[in-house]
Amino acid sequence: MFTFKAIDHIQLAAPKGSEDEARKFFMDVLGFEEMEKPEELRKRGGVWFRLGNVQIHIGIEEPFAPAKKAHPAIEIQNIEELKKHLQANGVEYIEDDKLPGANRFYVSDPFGNRIEMLEWV
Repeated sequence: MFTFKAIDHIQLAAPKGSEDEARKFFMDVLGFEEMEKPEELRKRGGVWFRLGNVQIHIGIEEPFAPAKKAHPAIEIQNIEELKKHLQANGVEYIEDDKLPGANRFYVSDPFGNRIEMLEWV
């Protein structure tokens, strides 16, 4: 017998040399903090972030192609405040009202990966 407890982390791909751009978006705009990667994994490049229970790992992939359809969905509290914050930082998002009971939108990271933000109402 086994039990799924939680998603430990989400990994998104990014092009080689994009770690600083990832830091600007995930830390400066979204408020995540950088996590230290294990020594053995540092040589692969990429960068890891955490905010509360949410971990996003940015892995380097060559050749790189952004995930346009596949995506993580992050549940938000006070999603309207997040929208205002993104607008103030020049980050565009796409509203979506097709999921009953949810206020949600999609944003792309700097590399074109789709991220869903939602708040259940």
